Amino acid sequence: MPPLVFPSPSLSTKLLPPLHHSTIPSATHSRRPHLSGDPPRTVVITSGKGGVGKTTATANLSASLARLGFRVTSIDADAGLRNLDLLLGLENRVHFTASDVFSGECRLDQALIRDRRFNNLHLLCLSKPRSKLPLSFGSKTITYLVDALKTLEPDNPVQFVLIDCPAGVDAGFVTAIAPADEAILVTTPDITALRDADRVAGLLECDGIKDIKIVVNRVRADLVRGEDMMSPLDVQEMLGLPLLGVIPEDAEVIRSTNRGSPLVLNDPPAPAGIAFEQAAWRLVEGDTMTAVALEEADRQPKKGFGWFSFFGR
Repeated sequence: MPPLVFPSPSLSTKLLPPLHHSTIPSATHSRRPHLSGDPPRTVVITSGKGGVGKTTATANLSASLARLGFRVTSIDADAGLRNLDLLLGLENRVHFTASDVFSGECRLDQALIRDRRFNNLHLLCLSKPRSKLPLSFGSKTITYLVDALKTLEPDNPVQFVLIDCPAGVDAGFVTAIAPADEAILVTTPDITALRDADRVAGLLECDGIKDIKIVVNRVRADLVRGEDMMSPLDVQEMLGLPLLGVIPEDAEVIRSTNRGSPLVLNDPPAPAGIAFEQAAWRLVEGDTMTAVALEEADRQPKKGFGWFSFFGR
């Protein structure tokens, strides 16, 4: 395996001028959250079941963290079906990948794609869509890659490494979770996604990842009230894990995906975008939210956005 070559000072991203988007205040907060834990923090975003919103969560959490001022590198660990570059609007700028780094065709800094909206957000893809990773690319290799990312710029190190895990629990899953210290388990409130999420939670714990939080995606308040959909409290009780965020069903998710712009950057903010920003805030501070029972939610006076006071506090 060829050694990773670090960037020369002339190519360092810290010499690039800051972009005005990185100073835009958060839609729901006026101060910067306090970073919990020792950076850099490596977080894998997984689910087991496909189509529940892992990549959407990764893109929006990455953009939220970058807008809050943290240095973030997002890794699309789905070698065969990558999509994170599309959601971030960077698909036309992916010229080199991690596979090229290990084959000696480029340096690590050349494979990192800097987001034009935030100079503190970078994307790294494992491979190109129609290419295959070498058989030697496994858990030790991606751990080595993440360790190299953490030391890439000693004077201005990355603070968050977010890994977008592929669906399933095969070799791609095992590879993606290897370098992670904590995990975000994305699920939807249906029995198929929950069974897969429960299985993945067990595998994560067996791999030594104890800090696992859940994000319940695509929740519809009307169906919960009509008892046609499980509530976030039901999901939390079934999985027995702390709740990081509850994301409502929102048509703006599809629109933002097609535009290649994370939902959290919408102006005015969409309900799902606000929920992702709140989840990012909790992630930074190591906090969780409290889901409430339906009867308790109905008794509480609504403050701010009614949807959020309905599902948790």
